[in-house]
Amino acid sequence: MSFVVFLGLWQGIVWLGDYPAFILPPPVAVAGRLWNLLASGSLWHHTWVTLREVLTGLGLGAVVAVLLGYALAHFPLAGRLLSPYIVASQSIPVVAVAPLLVIWFGTGTLSKVVVCALTVFFPILVNTVVGVRSVERDLHDLMRALEATRWQTVWLLEVPAALPVLLGGLKVGATLAVIGAVVGEFVASSQGLGYLLKQGQQLYDTSLVFVGIGTLMVLAMSLYGTVALAERVLLRWRVEGRRE
Repeated sequence: MSFVVFLGLWQGIVWLGDYPAFILPPPVAVAGRLWNLLASGSLWHHTWVTLREVLTGLGLGAVVAVLLGYALAHFPLAGRLLSPYIVASQSIPVVAVAPLLVIWFGTGTLSKVVVCALTVFFPILVNTVVGVRSVERDLHDLMRALEATRWQTVWLLEVPAALPVLLGGLKVGATLAVIGAVVGEFVASSQGLGYLLKQGQQLYDTSLVFVGIGTLMVLAMSLYGTVALAERVLLRWRVEGRRE
């Protein structure tokens, strides 16, 4: 219902303002452009390119962030030494680093993957450190009393305890990865949704820009929903424990 109201307001603004299509196209024009892109297969191709970059960058950034975050949580000295540099690196906008990454890694997929990985790295890192450090000391003492091995402590105690916070960071990272991919494609690309947006801007094809923005929104919401679904499945034991 709210979406119908939104479309009605959009159409009303176009009528009342008498805006040309290159400023604000009507919903019908955007829908027509969407249909043409779907029918030609162009939108599917560009969406798949961006999705591949997002998933690869998210996976790479998450693995590095989790491993480094676990190390920082267990070695306070390393945390004190590295934290200032990690925090300082976040003060540099990714859009400023992206041209340098394109020079280093080329205009292909690798540079976009690296941009995505850098974008998602910090929130997942912070959540990993917080999650691992939130494990109560008494539980560690209990695992030692039961003569648990190091790997048993990690998989049976630290991973389940840190998982809620880690998945929260992963949900944020899933949406940020889409932004990272688009930034990389804006700098240098010949395919992808970022390229589609840039092409629409250069040609004053505002309907194409709207289609690209809408597709990115659907992509980000789908990734967020996938992580949220995984969170419900993986943390089902917490809900069942509370009911008992």
